[in-house]
Amino acid sequence: MAEPRIVIVGAGFAGYQAARTLLRRARGGAEVVVINPTDYFLYLPLLPEVAGGALDPRAVSVPLQDTLPGVRLIVGEVDAVDPEARTVSYTGPEGERGHLGYHRLVLAAGSVTKLLPIPGVADHAHGFRGIPEALFLRDHLVRQVELADAAEDPAERTARMTFVVVGAGYTGTEVTAQGQLLTAAIAERHPRLHDTPPRWLLLDIADQVLPGMDKRMAAGAERVLRRRGVAVDLGTSVREATADGVRLTDDRFIPSRTLVWCVGVRPDPVVERAGLPTDQGRVRVDAHLNVAGHPDIYACGDAAAVPDLHRPGRYTQLTAQHAVRQGRLVGHNIAASYGAGTRKRYKHRDLGFVVDLGGWQATANPLHVPMSGLLARAVTRAYHLSALPANRLRTAADWLLTAAGSRPGVQLGLVPGRVVPLDTESPELARNPV
Repeated sequence: MAEPRIVIVGAGFAGYQAARTLLRRARGGAEVVVINPTDYFLYLPLLPEVAGGALDPRAVSVPLQDTLPGVRLIVGEVDAVDPEARTVSYTGPEGERGHLGYHRLVLAAGSVTKLLPIPGVADHAHGFRGIPEALFLRDHLVRQVELADAAEDPAERTARMTFVVVGAGYTGTEVTAQGQLLTAAIAERHPRLHDTPPRWLLLDIADQVLPGMDKRMAAGAERVLRRRGVAVDLGTSVREATADGVRLTDDRFIPSRTLVWCVGVRPDPVVERAGLPTDQGRVRVDAHLNVAGHPDIYACGDAAAVPDLHRPGRYTQLTAQHAVRQGRLVGHNIAASYGAGTRKRYKHRDLGFVVDLGGWQATANPLHVPMSGLLARAVTRAYHLSALPANRLRTAADWLLTAAGSRPGVQLGLVPGRVVPLDTESPELARNPV
């Protein structure tokens, strides 16, 4: 290579920030290459609002080529890493194969849906990890309300108006909140459904909504959901999924045509295929985010098992906050490896969380100050606007339009069939999840 080539695998929160930092620090002294399945960075925290009809998908899609000027973008999926040969192999969007050498490598491949070996889930549940899934879910919700309106059988009408979400974490809670508002708004336009309002069920085996978060935040979110008529069923999950409904672990059968799977995530399988030391599927790194024995390889975000210096013996959590900071630090430390500055260790301070519940409701604890209602809503939206690398004006305009009007109640037809399966990996992986 004529000049140092730094290859970044993935353009999620960690990979995007690593590229951004390197472009600023390298100043043309190195070639920065990003390999990503899409040509945009997805601002994942606002994806539930896309599914709920409150935001246009372009608001959460940040173009890589426009916002990372100087980066070389390769649209493809990395499927192999050879640390000895210092190469990565990838497959392009039309099946073409490619290979690329590197001088420094950043593994920021992120995560994929965690699929548990529950009968029927892979065939009947909707995943929620990207724009195609969000758009399909939005179309599906609208379709179910319209089909319920056309149904003559009361049992079918009730089943189509029943929506089940598994996983009461950050994503599942927000998907439930946004989905409930969307289906309620659409149902109001169908007089035949006045006696059959939308029924939403949020399930989790944990003992609280938003497991692991502040209990006051969790309680506030649960109160909002229950006031809207959402049935929050804790200590319960799905035993089996069918085309006609779900069997719960307490043996109840819920007739439904909608099962949304938000159980959690696991690191992208490419991480384990790299042949590097891992822990629970995440690459083990030191406090400088360097892979042991491979001074030229770094890992960050959901792909990395990063030591938590504030909790000895434990790793940092899989959150966007950590991914953003780790990506920046990787960029800094790679620049330092070329003599620009000195390496730093990853230390963090928890800034709190925000959870958008739609309408005028939210729950948040910025700097561990608990708040809810309109104040939390203002803080939540201010945070997202400040964290978005682009599209701030478009996002704010969409929010204003949604507040002043109503959510769109028509099918977009962008995903005509079930072409976004939950199981994106092999059948063997589905049976034996990492």
